[in-house]
Amino acid sequence: MKKQKKAKPDFSKPKPVQAVVEAEETVEQPQEEKTEKKAKTDDEIRSQRKSHTDKFYPDKVYNNLPLIVIAGRPNVGKSTLFNALTHTKRAITDPTPGVTRDPVEGTCFLDGKPVHLMDTGGYKLTRDLKSRESEMDDLVVEKTIEMIDRADRILLLLDATEITGEDEELIQRLRPYSEKLIAAVNKTEGGRNEHLAYNYMQFGFKEISLISASHGDGLSALQKKMVEGLDFSNVTEGEDEDRPIRIAILGKPNVGKSTLSNALTHTEASIVSDYAGTTRDVVEGSFRYNGRDIQILDTAGIRRKKKVTENVEYYSVNRAIKTLDECDIAFIMIDAKEGLAEQDKKITALAFERGRGVIFILNKWDLLEDQSNKAIRETKDWIQTMFGQMNWAPIVTMSAKNHDGLKNLMNTALEIYSQLTRKVDTAAINMALRDWLANYPPPATKAIHFKIRYITQTSVNPVNFLIFATRPDNVPLTYVSYLKNRIREDLGFDQIPVQIEMKASRQKWEKREEERNQQDK
Repeated sequence: MKKQKKAKPDFSKPKPVQAVVEAEETVEQPQEEKTEKKAKTDDEIRSQRKSHTDKFYPDKVYNNLPLIVIAGRPNVGKSTLFNALTHTKRAITDPTPGVTRDPVEGTCFLDGKPVHLMDTGGYKLTRDLKSRESEMDDLVVEKTIEMIDRADRILLLLDATEITGEDEELIQRLRPYSEKLIAAVNKTEGGRNEHLAYNYMQFGFKEISLISASHGDGLSALQKKMVEGLDFSNVTEGEDEDRPIRIAILGKPNVGKSTLSNALTHTEASIVSDYAGTTRDVVEGSFRYNGRDIQILDTAGIRRKKKVTENVEYYSVNRAIKTLDECDIAFIMIDAKEGLAEQDKKITALAFERGRGVIFILNKWDLLEDQSNKAIRETKDWIQTMFGQMNWAPIVTMSAKNHDGLKNLMNTALEIYSQLTRKVDTAAINMALRDWLANYPPPATKAIHFKIRYITQTSVNPVNFLIFATRPDNVPLTYVSYLKNRIREDLGFDQIPVQIEMKASRQKWEKREEERNQQDK
C-alpha cells in the first residue's frame, strides 16, 4: 500500500519539477564529451542537469522519495544495517535488546537511487508485563507496525544464529505485505552460519539475502533488491536554496520535547510517555511553515553525568549534544513548573559556543496558577538574569500538549533564521563603524592606545565579524562589548549570538577596498 500524506494545516506541496526515471537507463558518454563538460561553468552544468532526466545526483535534494522500512525483532542488527547503508552513526547500536524505540530515518542512496530509509524499534514479545519497560515495548511495537503499513518496501532483517517466536510472529504479521517484502539474514560474514540462514526458507520466502551488516558482506546485492521495482516517477528535485531549517529540541528528560515535535510535524513520529528517558535516538521530522521547509530533531533528555548509569543513555546524551553541530536553531525546553535546572545552563552554553540561534521555551505554562502578563514578564526577567550574557535570546511560553503558542514559536524561529543567514555589505558596516567610533570614541591614554581601522563580516550561521585594529591586544573587553551591542541593534542581529575577532592592521578600510578592487580587475 502506497504511503499517503494527510492534509495538514500550513503545509504546502513541493513545486512540480520535471520527473526523474531510473538510473539503469543512463548511457555511458564518450571521453571527449566528459572532458568538455569539465570546462563548463557551474551554471551550464546546472542547466544541463535539468535537461537530463536519467540520473540522480548525490549532491541534490529530492522530494517524494520511496520509503523503505527496516523491521525485525530486537538485536538482529537493524541499527547497524541502517548506519551502514546511510554511512552515518545516526542510530545507536548496543548489545542491549530494544535499544531503538522511536523510528530513526534519513535519506540515502541505494544502488544510485535516493530513498527514505527508516530504522524501527524491535518487534519484542518477551517482557515483564508488570514493568514500565513493558509499556514502552507495546508502544514500540505499535509504532513499528504503523511504519510498516506506510512503507513502499519492507526489509525484514533476521538473525542467522537462531529462529525465535518473535521472528515467527512478525513473519506472520507481515504476510499481508508480501508483495513489498524482502528478507535478509544477518550475521553470515565469510559464509558463517549460511546453513542456518536457509532454515528461514521454511516460512515460504522465495529468496533470502545473506548479509553481514557489521562487515559489509552482501550489502551491494541487497541494495539492488531494495530498490528494484520501486516507483521513482514522482520524485522531484529540490532547489539548492530549499535546504530545510534544522531545529534541535533539547532539555531535561520528560520536559515535553517529543510532544512538541509531534505537534509541529502533525505526526506521532516520536513516542510520548511520562516514562523519563523514552527517546533514545535523535528522531527527525519534517513539515512546512510559511513556505519554508523545517526539519525537527527530537533528542534524548539530557541529565547530569552522575545520573547517567546505562551505556545506552550515555550514547543518547552524546547524540543529543551532537545535534548542536548539525542544527541552525536550538529550542531549549524548560518545565515552567519546575523552573531552570543546571543542565539547562550547560546545554545553552554549548549552543552559544557553536553560534546557534536559541529560543527558550517555557513549556507546560497552562499548568501554572498565575498566567498573567505580569507573571510572564517576571519569569522572563528571571531567566535573562540567570543567563546573563544571553539576554538577546527570545523566551516563549507555551503548552505543547494543547498546541498553544506554536505559531508564535515558529514565527520567532523564522526571524532568528533570517538573522543567522543575513550578510551585511562591507561598505555599509564600515560606514556604521564611523558613527559608532564618533559617538563613543575609543579610550586614549599612554597605557591604552589603539585605533579601529576596519570591520568585515566573515561568516553567516554562525554570524562572525573581524575587526582590524592597530593594537588589538589593547582593546578593552568593554569596548568590544560596545561594538557587539551596536552590531546587534543597528545591523539587525538582536536575537542571535554574534562573535567578534580582533586582528592587527595599519590600513584603513577604504585602502583595503581599493586594493581588493584592483586585484579583482
